Amino acid sequence: MNNAAVTSTDQPQSGNALNLSPDPQLLEGAQAAFKQAYAPYSKFRVGAALRTSDGRVFFGANVENASYGLGRCAEQSAVQAMATAGGRDFTDIVVYSEASPPASPCGACRQVLYEFAPDARVVCVNHHGDVVSGHVRDFLPHGFRLEQRDDGHEVGTE
Repeated sequence: MNNAAVTSTDQPQSGNALNLSPDPQLLEGAQAAFKQAYAPYSKFRVGAALRTSDGRVFFGANVENASYGLGRCAEQSAVQAMATAGGRDFTDIVVYSEASPPASPCGACRQVLYEFAPDARVVCVNHHGDVVSGHVRDFLPHGFRLEQRDDGHEVGTE
């Protein structure tokens, strides 16, 4: 069952399915990353901050490229920072933008987040304080994972 609030087939509304407020530390980190975003083409900046189960915090900003397909989203940048530091799961992620309603992770980001933490809490927030929240699996119903990972985490197809 999809618990993320939805107004159309694919656009979350300013609903707060989990009734969450953004974690202050993660919100501050996502806002700082937002300011560092490299978005000269779209002018659409996004920042993200996630917390691992052991309490470490990682940040990411979107980074565009003249060859659009080579750009990276903020959520992917945060996950890549976590993985590079040896992290393999996270409990929470805050995504900050100036979009209204708040921008939610794109499809590719939803799959990347699902790979590492299908049950993590996602809080999308904008400069007005509007919130869209849910679990990663709410944003990507019927997501999938391969049956084996090399880090010892038990996974299965979903």
